[in-house]
Amino acid sequence: MSAGKRRLPKITFNSPVVLCFVFICVGVQVASTLTGGITTQVFFTAKPGPWTNPLTYLCLVTHIFGHAGWDHLIGNMSYILLLGPLLEEKYGSGRLVGIILASALAASLANIVLLHSGVVGASGVVFTFILLSSVTGLREGELPLTFILVAALYFGQQIYGAFFVRGNVSYLGHIAGGVVGAIVGFLLPANEQKPTSGYGILGQ
Repeated sequence: MSAGKRRLPKITFNSPVVLCFVFICVGVQVASTLTGGITTQVFFTAKPGPWTNPLTYLCLVTHIFGHAGWDHLIGNMSYILLLGPLLEEKYGSGRLVGIILASALAASLANIVLLHSGVVGASGVVFTFILLSSVTGLREGELPLTFILVAALYFGQQIYGAFFVRGNVSYLGHIAGGVVGAIVGFLLPANEQKPTSGYGILGQ
């Protein structure tokens, strides 16, 4: 290769948690399509009981991998792919897994306990990421204006939807996810370790 010729950039597995999350969601949706929605209904939908069934407890978390359809999936994955890598770099992969699990539990329990209804989808995680991203660069003793504006718009929209819009949207799950993002953003310090450059998978 001549000295002046540029090498093609390599594709890196730059955000392991986010990418694995997206791949799992796509795989679950493919299975749901092939089974007419049965797999999502049984294994990836949080429901208010029966509490004697172990799957009821499992689905309190796994519901974030299931979606009502491809449009639902693509909408959520677009936000997760946009915001997730920045958050994974800031907080680290391990912490991001914990944040996602907290968001999943908050969204499912809020719907089950307060509304006695089921929930499916990663929308709660999306809104956790949105609120968490708005406090990027937080310093002690400061309240970012971006957080105030995002929180006002976001919570206002979700509260309005919960009371005045009919449909199958889990507004309470969105609110629960946003609350998790806000709490984590103010309480959890950023990862001080130097971020990795990712895992090369092509062009090496």
